[in-house]
Amino acid sequence: MDSNLVIDHSAPVRQFSVMLPNRAGAFAALVKLLRTSGIEVVGVSVQDSRDATVARIVVSDPDAAEHIFMEKGIPYTTCELVVIAMRESGPGLLQCLDTLMVAETNIDFAYSLMPSPEGHALLAMHVEDFEFAVSVLHQSGFKLMYQEDISR
Repeated sequence: MDSNLVIDHSAPVRQFSVMLPNRAGAFAALVKLLRTSGIEVVGVSVQDSRDATVARIVVSDPDAAEHIFMEKGIPYTTCELVVIAMRESGPGLLQCLDTLMVAETNIDFAYSLMPSPEGHALLAMHVEDFEFAVSVLHQSGFKLMYQEDISR
């Protein structure tokens, strides 16, 4: 497999990691704030501790969400995710993981997104080398999704 192949692709899916207080309603307030601007949360993973919560979110309009976070002083970071549309969640997941393992690329974290408009299961992954993982998965026949694909 030629790992130097560069895949011409659209903008990667952007994830926001947003710091929230660990209290009832904090995440709901964030989602309501985004929805008032027509921004939908299409993926979420929440990690909490006693004092704070980190909400990893994928949204339908990352540029508008970033503007809101900056305007409101909401602390956040961003990163790029590899997103795969799978026809079958069980076998597709194992094939994806095996493909990345054989290519010796690490998955830092992963979570599912809301189903695509076509009904596909979507797997979002943060990997150690985005371009390499995209190349490997593309060459292996996986359907990769980009921000324009998940912005509804």
